[in-house]
Amino acid sequence: QVQLVESGGGLVQPGGSLRLSCAASRSILSINSVGWHRQAPGKERELVADTTSGGTTNYVDSVKGRFTISRDNARNTVYLQMNSLTPEDTAVYYCRMTTLWGINYWGQGTQVTVSS
Repeated sequence: QVQLVESGGGLVQPGGSLRLSCAASRSILSINSVGWHRQAPGKERELVADTTSGGTTNYVDSVKGRFTISRDNARNTVYLQMNSLTPEDTAVYYCRMTTLWGINYWGQGTQVTVSS
């Protein structure tokens, strides 16, 4: 069992930056892939970015060049650096970790609001 706690969300102006963090309750060395998903009001949850233990990283087209996902195994933490934010990035952001056996764990979500 892994508990995930996200932080770093908030209100930011268009063009601003935020860094989301996702802290796991135990070592993430056995975690195969980690990802960030988001869900805007009235929309389905979508994958924003993910990365595997093998180093493969994927981003949804709308965030390429603006968002960066990273993991720090020593701190059991995954990050999402978000730059050049736009109102379209407004959503609840969720951290997800998938074990080598395909078990998914989710955080509770953190709200990101981009508005002037």
